[in-house]
Amino acid sequence: MSSALETLAPTIAMLAAFALVWFGIRLTRRPDTRFKGVLMVVMAAVLVGNVAIWTM
Repeated sequence: MSSALETLAPTIAMLAAFALVWFGIRLTRRPDTRFKGVLMVVMAAVLVGNVAIWTM
């Protein structure tokens, strides 16, 4: 039997990943914050990978 947090965690992680991609792309368009934007997109990829592992 799983708790509510166990079923809600992947959903929260995916919402965070979409937000990271959205704002990461916005930051990569500005030259002074390009590195931070790339790091945000990489973090989103890590989160999506974690969700894929959790759901297996």
